[in-house]
Amino acid sequence: MKAKGYFGAFIERLELLPSPKHRPPARRPLSGLTFAINDSIDVQGYVTGYGSSDWKRTHVAAGKTARVVTKMLRGGATCAGKTVMDELGFGILGENTNYGTPTNPIKPSHIPGGSSSGSAVAVAAKLIDFALGSDTIGDIRVPASFCGILGFRPSHGVISAIGVLPNSESLDTVGCLASDLSVLHRLGHVLLQLNPLDPKRRRIIIADDVFQLSKFPVLKTVHIVRKVTEKLSGYQTPKHMKFGQYIASKVPSLNMFYDDLTNQQSGIFTLKALSSAMLLLQRYEFKRNHEEWIKSVKPKLGPHVSSRVWEAIYTVQENVESLYKVRMEMRAALESLLKDDGILVIPTVADGPLELNSRGLPAESGDRMHALLSIANMSGVCQVAIPLGQHEEAPISVSFIASHRANKFLLDTVLDMYSSLQEEVNIVSASSPLPDTDDEDRISNLPINLSVNQSSEKTNFVNFVEKIFFHTKNLKSFSLTYHGELEIKADCTIMCHRNDLGTKRSKSKNSSCLGQGSADQVDPVNSVVLISSLSLHVYCVCPRRFTT
Repeated sequence: MKAKGYFGAFIERLELLPSPKHRPPARRPLSGLTFAINDSIDVQGYVTGYGSSDWKRTHVAAGKTARVVTKMLRGGATCAGKTVMDELGFGILGENTNYGTPTNPIKPSHIPGGSSSGSAVAVAAKLIDFALGSDTIGDIRVPASFCGILGFRPSHGVISAIGVLPNSESLDTVGCLASDLSVLHRLGHVLLQLNPLDPKRRRIIIADDVFQLSKFPVLKTVHIVRKVTEKLSGYQTPKHMKFGQYIASKVPSLNMFYDDLTNQQSGIFTLKALSSAMLLLQRYEFKRNHEEWIKSVKPKLGPHVSSRVWEAIYTVQENVESLYKVRMEMRAALESLLKDDGILVIPTVADGPLELNSRGLPAESGDRMHALLSIANMSGVCQVAIPLGQHEEAPISVSFIASHRANKFLLDTVLDMYSSLQEEVNIVSASSPLPDTDDEDRISNLPINLSVNQSSEKTNFVNFVEKIFFHTKNLKSFSLTYHGELEIKADCTIMCHRNDLGTKRSKSKNSSCLGQGSADQVDPVNSVVLISSLSLHVYCVCPRRFTT
């Protein structure tokens, strides 16, 4: 029976006290903490319902408690209940026909994300300190992003899944959610056998093409990460790369997953091909695990989940071996890129949460979200989703990814950077356009020209663009294309600095920009161009007061 109140997060309230064995409770690493678990995780004497009343009706109580829960109890934590999840772990919206949709504490009119919706809501509402769930194709990271909390997907296979119902065992990973980073860090040390990696310097790699999938202010997010790495010791200057093109060159088995009309040299389409392989693998393994029960019981499911479940059941997958080859090649590609000291930075999700009762995720939004999620899913590496403020009242989340063997390194890096990231978010959020002070300073459509002529040296174009758009606000659109001509287009609010744009004007509102030029050479993997000419025009619709 669903527990009343509590933001609709719980299916069942219970109390599992810390194990009396081993060390005294006061000396245990998780003493005093409470946690909840998804309805896919076994507790002895309780029926694991998998988010479905039909599943619960047709199954018996668990004979043993899942190993991961036992580990938490031995660590000194107290389990407070089982939480709502998308039925059968087959949804990412967080809606549930049987038990209702948990209320997103930071945006009640919008979905919480799934499948670990109740767990994320309980953590965000501070009803518990942390929660456990299973991340198959984003089931921890999506609700963490939508509810503005931390979400950790450990490397595949490093946490025991005994006592956790499978969705797709090649993708399933027991993960955790927390609102306090110190709790997440303590939890990571209890959950994992952490290898002591202590690189002399950390390498931050920003996947520029992956950020193009995001609808959030890209340049602002990247700027925050770069500023923090500049402030902290032990970090190399962030490198920029075209991640999709790197994967295209390292994962040849993806060739059969491109659409017929797709340009395989496009990094974005490479990620879409990767997500296609991911979804096919999930369908194949879900069908293998649950086809007999689905066909015999015909469970009542929500429309979004139902369509995905029956699609999996009726899909006849050919060339299954190719799916597993993609996984192996992706693992090798990420290990080669990141090694023991690298952190890949990407958006966690591409869009903010949908409004409630939105009739499913639009296809285009789903494609972009799955493309982002597939990177860690298909490589099996570890990932932490980190809240990074809000944009138009929607939570922003950025993700750090490390190699399969670098879970401790990833958690230590997040711990090292987190407070500085939040400080930088506050600085950026507090900055605002100067007020109108003098009507005679109003001039419409003032062109500000910046020309660059470099025929002999390479310029990191990403850094160049970031410099131009240094305090960009409300970036509505931004594109950089190269077809013999180099072209920048943006629609935004921009601060024009004297040293950057050669003008005394300090701020302008509702600006639009158009840049054109030519490039002699392009190195897309490293985002480097050899610029022969470039002109940028910023049209200030409502310029502000001149400053000296």
